[in-house]
Amino acid sequence: MKKALKIIAIIVAIAAAIAGIYVVVTKLINKKQNTTDEENYVSCSCEEEFTSETIA
Repeated sequence: MKKALKIIAIIVAIAAAIAGIYVVVTKLINKKQNTTDEENYVSCSCEEEFTSETIA
C-alpha cells in the first residue's frame, strides 16, 4: 500500500512540475507578444510629422 502511494505521489509531483512549466512559458510568451505590440505602436502626432516630412 505504501509503495502505491509513493508512486501516486511521484506522478502528482511530475504533473505539478509540468503544469508549472506550462504556466511560466505561457506568461513569457504573452509578455513577449505584448512588448512587441507596444514597440511597433506609432502615435498619431508622430505619424503626421513623419508623413509630412517624407512628402515635402
